[in-house]
Amino acid sequence: MGRSAIHPGEHLAEQLEELGISAAELGRRLGVPPNRITAILNGERSITGDTALRLGHFFGNRPQFWLNLQALYDLRTAEKKLGKSLKSLPTLNPARQPAPSPGP
Repeated sequence: MGRSAIHPGEHLAEQLEELGISAAELGRRLGVPPNRITAILNGERSITGDTALRLGHFFGNRPQFWLNLQALYDLRTAEKKLGKSLKSLPTLNPARQPAPSPGP
């Protein structure tokens, strides 16, 4: 996961630019306040399940596509924030567990 995090709003902005649709127009078509779309485009708001369903319906793709973009962004952002401290956390390693003792 060494690549930089790209907020799903960047992808959405590209789609809107290709279609020539404003944030306000998309909000109207999706039945959501335009500031929701603007906040996503600005990277200030996450894509929720509700928004993913609406975007998937509008663009003709699966809602999971939009949720996956958000999840990947969240993971990369968290990984960057945690940095090397993540490696210092304990881990459960089954290879180091003692073998179960045989029964009677």
